[in-house]
Amino acid sequence: MDTRHADSEAIVADQEYDSAASDSAVASTSDTFADVLHIEFTHDDPERVEAIMPILPQFHQPFGYVHGGVTLALLETVASRGAHMHCDMSKERPFGVEIDVRHRKSAQSGHIRGVAELDHEEPSKVSGMKQYWNVRAYDDAGDVMSEGIFVTKVVSLEHLAKRKQNRGQ
Repeated sequence: MDTRHADSEAIVADQEYDSAASDSAVASTSDTFADVLHIEFTHDDPERVEAIMPILPQFHQPFGYVHGGVTLALLETVASRGAHMHCDMSKERPFGVEIDVRHRKSAQSGHIRGVAELDHEEPSKVSGMKQYWNVRAYDDAGDVMSEGIFVTKVVSLEHLAKRKQNRGQ
């Protein structure tokens, strides 16, 4: 199954930005979506991030297998962590703008290991840079469950402030 979200730089540019809330979110990692999913990071660097997540009953779809959206959340989380580490957070912020993942296999129990590797960067049409991350999810046997591409857009704080000012906020 392919899961696609339209690449929408306009949506990213129009997203609300509150520097105080954003700064506190960067400083604190407790009570995040990753915590809710019990994601534990096992390898952290700006080019490659890995994490594991247990397959819990509350993560199952109605037929008893892990929900594909949970796997996507893990993959977006590892790629977003890499994008965060690959940015100068004093000057810019990364936003996820596109995910294209194919689910190949499911599981009912155990763990999922998510891996994100930076493939390349390129200038964005409007402003900033885009980062392309290769993402894969593996089951306990090491088989690929899901794989694809996650794209982040890195936007300068200056650009975000200008957009906010233009909206009169």
